[in-house]
Amino acid sequence: MKLRWPGLRILDRYIIGKFLSTYFFAIAMIIVVVVIFDYVEKIDDFTELKAPLRAIVFDYYLNFIPFFINQFSGLFTFIAVIFFTSKMAYQTEIVAMLSSGMSFRRLMWPYFLGALIISAISLALNLWVIPVTQRTIVDFESKYRKNRQNTQYDRHIYRQIEPGTFVYIRGYTDRSKQAQFFALEHYEGSRLTHSLEAAGARLDPETRRWSANRYTTRTFDSLGVERFTPHRNLDTLINLEIAELGRVQDLIKTMNITELNEFYEQQRSKGSDSVNLIAVERHARIAYPLATFILTLIGVSLSSRKVRGGTGLHIGVGTGLCFSYILFNRFFEEFARSGTMPPGLAVWTPNLIYLAIAVYLYRKAPK
Repeated sequence: MKLRWPGLRILDRYIIGKFLSTYFFAIAMIIVVVVIFDYVEKIDDFTELKAPLRAIVFDYYLNFIPFFINQFSGLFTFIAVIFFTSKMAYQTEIVAMLSSGMSFRRLMWPYFLGALIISAISLALNLWVIPVTQRTIVDFESKYRKNRQNTQYDRHIYRQIEPGTFVYIRGYTDRSKQAQFFALEHYEGSRLTHSLEAAGARLDPETRRWSANRYTTRTFDSLGVERFTPHRNLDTLINLEIAELGRVQDLIKTMNITELNEFYEQQRSKGSDSVNLIAVERHARIAYPLATFILTLIGVSLSSRKVRGGTGLHIGVGTGLCFSYILFNRFFEEFARSGTMPPGLAVWTPNLIYLAIAVYLYRKAPK
């Protein structure tokens, strides 16, 4: 038996048009307000550092807009669905549709088509477009924002470069490619067996070799007795790219999905402690766009009936649910980053919770 997709009728085109036009209109209005406030906040930096108008418009704000759209896509979807559906309900258009023999399930069809278009756009932005735009924004801010540089480095950097081997770097600066202190530590289980330490170590980004005029090795015998041995002319190669010295959270934001997957496998093979952070980012880039369907179902189920309080009540309840969804996402992400929950389970749990809420509201909606 072949499945037959229902064709688009005039009513379907009407709902899809209302859905998408309200969605994009809400985004456009909010973007105008946000850009104005952002420009007022940063105008002193732009003026003092003589940022060209072309760079401000095309390098900064044109790349800022996709990030903002995607960041609040769920909220815009909610507002769009609730606003025009509630208006249709109070003009008895939905009552007329259902009275004509259309089922509530059939009414959902054009809404899900609209959600599919928004979800596809959000996925494309998340997986491919936004990482590219973030690189341009970072470059722009390094030139025309005070106290900003291309890559942000922590004062203390501690990375696992392979199982049982850790590197500690303190006070690394990108300009000099030099660290105040460099240490390479080797463990057997939880016991430190030997290490290498150097002050004023310099990195060659092309060869990934660290060099220093003097360094010291520390060894521990079977009784735990420590021995220090001084050396000259350190020249050592370690399995660590210069990009990995930056803050991982900032670094992964500039990677498209292919680069992110490769980076994840690389860090996992090293046993890096940043694996959970990368895994959260991978799952989130897919989970959030797909939540568009859930939020659409909740929005239609809430706003398709007349209630005392009108559209304002619908928007208030819907916005509250949307913000609670965002809060749950942030809450479970912290569990994943800390290792308390598996990243996949933590990222997808809010979707599962709100899917259950959506199904409940759908069953309570008028049939």
